[in-house]
Amino acid sequence: METVIRAAIVYLFLWVVSRAMGKKELSGMSSFELILLVIMGDLIQQGVTQQDTSLTAALLAVATLAVLIVSISWVTFRFERAAPVAEGLPVIVVREGRIQREALRIERLTEDEVAEEARQQGIPDLRDVLVGVLETDGKFSFVTQQRRRQQSGSEPPTT
Repeated sequence: METVIRAAIVYLFLWVVSRAMGKKELSGMSSFELILLVIMGDLIQQGVTQQDTSLTAALLAVATLAVLIVSISWVTFRFERAAPVAEGLPVIVVREGRIQREALRIERLTEDEVAEEARQQGIPDLRDVLVGVLETDGKFSFVTQQRRRQQSGSEPPTT
């Protein structure tokens, strides 16, 4: 039973840490950060199982984490109000071609990072962006002026 409690505590701790880190940091991990994540996993395993190398302790720890992950997923699916707490909210970073500096400050992003993401999606100028959103998974979504004209039918779609 102690392994289950320890696994639950570690899960909650990791959830708080991942929420505190922010969306962008988690989506753009470098190879070094990935290595640190693997090392952290090993350190967590030692803390959860108290160096108990038995198969039972390992299975209990993994099962506990799996149950907690599925439980949080179910709660966010079942109760709409829980989703923002568990998963966060998308953040508008560009509105009508203007960068939302306060949103960037809160999300710890630079204007260059937003512009780079836009260029990677084929948008050379942020002034063409109606809405730019930092999604809950750390990825960017952009809606441009051209897309809106195409949707309204005022301009024929380009192929």
